[in-house]
Amino acid sequence: MDKARIEHAVREILSAIGENPDREGLMETPRRVADMFEEIFEGIGYTNDQIAEKFGRCFTESGSGDMVCVSGIECFSWCEHHLALMYNMKISVAYIPQGRVIGLSKISRIADMVCRRLQLQERIGTDIASIMKKITGSEDVAVYIEGTHACVASRGIRKQNAITRTLASYGVFRTDSVARDNFFRMAGGRSAETSGSGD
Repeated sequence: MDKARIEHAVREILSAIGENPDREGLMETPRRVADMFEEIFEGIGYTNDQIAEKFGRCFTESGSGDMVCVSGIECFSWCEHHLALMYNMKISVAYIPQGRVIGLSKISRIADMVCRRLQLQERIGTDIASIMKKITGSEDVAVYIEGTHACVASRGIRKQNAITRTLASYGVFRTDSVARDNFFRMAGGRSAETSGSGD
């Protein structure tokens, strides 16, 4: 990440909106923004394959293959259309093990790294699901996300209570309504019928 270019660009933006980047309150702003971007956009430096390798340690499990679900993962991301914050995001991830299980904390780490990119909510779900499939070898993966978008809440239509819900489902979660409904119950979602895709 080229932090010097970010600092220069932030100074230009401050000037362009009519501010004085040399006034006391803004003198350090370009550096702070560059430091912030380095943190919140860390995921841009990794492909999905690299994230899978980074968090891909699994354990052999010869159990029943019942669903594993981690729900309520809190994340932030940034809409690529307006550079606006996607917040109050709750992500639920489920999979059915096929002889390999991933450590539960790794699922949250995967979600967090995927969100540290310029994103669409739809893509966050498909990225997480793709990584989970690569790591576990299971095609039975589902990712449900609820989030609020600043580009909807604070500009344009300005609907603060609008919630975007997306579902990325594969394998049995796509073909079997019972498995899908069980996932929604565990994830705290309303129902398979009320989930949609939007940004």
